[in-house]
Amino acid sequence: MSSRTVAIVGRPNVGKSRLFNRLARKRISIVHDQPGVTRDVISAEIAEGAYTLFDTGGIGLAGGETARQLITATEQQVDFAIAASTLILFVLDGREGVTPLDDRIARMLRASGKIVRLVVNKVDFDENTIDLAPVYRLGLGEPVLVSAEHGRGEDNLRAAVLETLGPVPAVDDGSGRTSSDPLCFCFIGRPNVGKSSLGNRLLQSDRLIVSDIPGTTRDAVELPFEFKGRDGNLYPFRLIDTAGIKAATKLASSVEYFARLRSLDAIQKADVVFMVLDALDGVTQQDKSIAGEANKERKPIVVVVNKWDLVHQEFKKPEGVKGYDSERDYRTKFEHAVFDRLFFTPGAPLIFVSALNGFEIDRMLNAAVKLHRTLDKKLPTGRLNETIARLADRVPPAAIGGRRFKVYYAVQTGNRPFRIKIFCNREEKLAESYRRYLEAGLVEEFDLKGCPIHFELIGKPKGGARAERNPRSAARHAARHRVEAEPIDD
Repeated sequence: MSSRTVAIVGRPNVGKSRLFNRLARKRISIVHDQPGVTRDVISAEIAEGAYTLFDTGGIGLAGGETARQLITATEQQVDFAIAASTLILFVLDGREGVTPLDDRIARMLRASGKIVRLVVNKVDFDENTIDLAPVYRLGLGEPVLVSAEHGRGEDNLRAAVLETLGPVPAVDDGSGRTSSDPLCFCFIGRPNVGKSSLGNRLLQSDRLIVSDIPGTTRDAVELPFEFKGRDGNLYPFRLIDTAGIKAATKLASSVEYFARLRSLDAIQKADVVFMVLDALDGVTQQDKSIAGEANKERKPIVVVVNKWDLVHQEFKKPEGVKGYDSERDYRTKFEHAVFDRLFFTPGAPLIFVSALNGFEIDRMLNAAVKLHRTLDKKLPTGRLNETIARLADRVPPAAIGGRRFKVYYAVQTGNRPFRIKIFCNREEKLAESYRRYLEAGLVEEFDLKGCPIHFELIGKPKGGARAERNPRSAARHAARHRVEAEPIDD
């Protein structure tokens, strides 16, 4: 771990997540009055101080408020933050004063030997109403008084953190390796399909909370790591573990609502999205809806079928799996179901894995690296137009209102996603099914499997029937717009 890490710890409901969001200057952690909402260790990069900030789950949750196993897992996350951090911000509730649980946490922190700064939160108005004598008796030095909700004392706290950490050191590892931004990816899927288990397998640790209770992960957790590729080089990654995305109609609380928003935000931030399916459940309507969220953001998708070890076990039984001749037959029909239900992800890599035993786990990251590289491809303009013309000759578009969709000229204008500007007769004549046909044809021709393509349609100006009757005129019209289209050089 970096030597510049700061962890926020404290008992439940003292405002740790609100303080985290205040320092991060954006809403990352879910803020809620219900104790125990934060369970994983949430992190954010604080640019102005060049350090990593951790938000942690509450210590000492009451057993009646959440499952015992979740309490234990949350405390393990706090232990992790204490062990990994340079500086610990111990947050107290200024309204409630120092409690016996605060005393116990203070003893834990003193025993850790780490640098600790006391932060008294919820000092919203007159600080003279706060009894600081018990705070000083904790033996952890001068407290910083703040109001995470209103921003009071924020500058003092930021200054105290930077004073403790010192100036940002220059980094030179002497390896000659060129640094690059990490490839950011996230797992999405229904609750309890094994997203956190896959994250743990990749990280080779219990860094993420894993539970059989659906909905264990509520925040989107960002974790950096490196992966040694088949070429022996180390590739930097950043994993975003997300909560299971429930259907909007099935959200039972505001916590679940905000958890859903965090997951959708994670999709926007990710370079590559891993869509996780349950090998025994097949492809559900909710899976299709979740994959559609990634498709809306035009993100490259890798379809990951987890829990394949359970399928393998079922076929070891004498009765096998009803309706299937063999494990190979099951896998083949599963593939057909995936591409039938998730038809809007043409050519997406499909990988069968097991988080439990590590089966084919490395293939996920190899697929992500390949997708990441593919997204930088340049599509030669001549070949692009030839391909579209060939596709149109093979399957002409259906007539809509007595007229067919016609392409005059196409040019690539960008990447991530692939953006293609198409000059055509009428943009409204392009049916959705034919758009998918053209997209699938381009994916196949240029080996863009799993990569999204966005068509920007430029229709002929109204009253320009002459251009449609005269292809040369249409081509000249398109050529005049080439500078506007900013094509990528061949």
